[in-house]
Amino acid sequence: MSIGSFILAFIEQYAGFGQRLFDAYILFSRPLLDVFHAFFDALFYGLLGVAVVLSVIYGVMSLYSIFARKGKEPAFIEERAPKVTVQIPTFNELAALRCAQACLAFDYPKEKVQIIIGDDSDNLEISARIADFAKENSLLVTRRGSNEGYKAGNLNSMLARSTGDILVIFDSDFVPEPDFLRRIVAPFIHSASVSAVQARWKFLDSNRNVVTVLGSTIVSVFHHICLPFLHGHSKISFLCGSAEAVRKSDVLALGEWESGSLTEDIEYSLRLFKAGKRILYLDTLECAGEVPHTTKDLYKQQMRWAYGVIASFQKHAKELYGSARVTFKDKFYISFFCTGYFLSFLLLSLFVTGTLSFFTDKPAPIDLVKFISHMGVNTLLTSGIILASFVALYKVKNLRKTFVMIGASFSVGLMVTYYVNVGILKVLFGQKMPWFMLNKDGNKL
Repeated sequence: MSIGSFILAFIEQYAGFGQRLFDAYILFSRPLLDVFHAFFDALFYGLLGVAVVLSVIYGVMSLYSIFARKGKEPAFIEERAPKVTVQIPTFNELAALRCAQACLAFDYPKEKVQIIIGDDSDNLEISARIADFAKENSLLVTRRGSNEGYKAGNLNSMLARSTGDILVIFDSDFVPEPDFLRRIVAPFIHSASVSAVQARWKFLDSNRNVVTVLGSTIVSVFHHICLPFLHGHSKISFLCGSAEAVRKSDVLALGEWESGSLTEDIEYSLRLFKAGKRILYLDTLECAGEVPHTTKDLYKQQMRWAYGVIASFQKHAKELYGSARVTFKDKFYISFFCTGYFLSFLLLSLFVTGTLSFFTDKPAPIDLVKFISHMGVNTLLTSGIILASFVALYKVKNLRKTFVMIGASFSVGLMVTYYVNVGILKVLFGQKMPWFMLNKDGNKL
């Protein structure tokens, strides 16, 4: 046999083998791919059903927030004013001095106010400046020599030195108005059943760039849509970590703050619910703070919050569901709020299952009209959170930033969604997460 004949015979044999391999693929793989397609298709539509339900809930809450009236604040009675300790935890943040300066201007009876700066700083220059400011203004500074237990550990350190019956807590970047203290303390004067009060957040830098527009909108949805609805329909609320007031006796009775918690506010709120305690949300009282202005800081903030909220709910869910002190309706609303970050996980799951369903389907020309129409219908059915974002911009009188918010959602927002999912997965797989410090403009003042 010549070399040419050998090569030709080899090619024919190889071609025959290739054809037999392809025939075997058609015979066995297509039924297997059909099974995979059916599975991913069913999973996609199951997840889509959940997303539609959540979307409807956000839509209902958004409409409620448009037409609902704000609550009426109880009057402050000066002769019954309780002793108050204002706590400002900080770690290498000169912004704490701006916050303390605002607190010094409170129009509350001076003899009944104690202001503490909890300085966990490891920067000696910053600690020195805080010490000088405190000395000039007769403020108390507590130091632990470390930031063990993060913010919660700092709060517990200040708790031991606090003389007030009511503790009012500010993150260092917040700047309260002079009447803030009187207004947030007033509910405690009128009702012994109030264990904590949360004020609404607003922002000093919400329109600085696309990051701050997105970050402030995310939080505004919570403060202008979710919290008012929860408080109006279930009489529960959640603490948010700043611009909040709590009864010191309840903090002590429930075992102080959970050292090391990344969202000590949510964790403590859940313990209050289990104990049958009441948290009041004041939608008429606002306090301004900063929102992250860099993409990295926004990712870290949302990842930490997602981790902390899910971890707190995971820890307390069993006892909450079994508690006779918590009504079925309140259990539903608590679950809805605490699993809110799973919306990001749900959107990611929809994308993954939809993509796998598409690629395991039988090969055929793409019907572009059908594809676009289905995508449009699915987007419309799950647009509740988008509606909530528009309503939040309307509530804060910032609708002119609508297109900026949309652009940010489909750019920075996609990365935020990724990092939120990282935080959730870390909780589910039992991994630890450190505390993240964010850059604040107040530190430059």
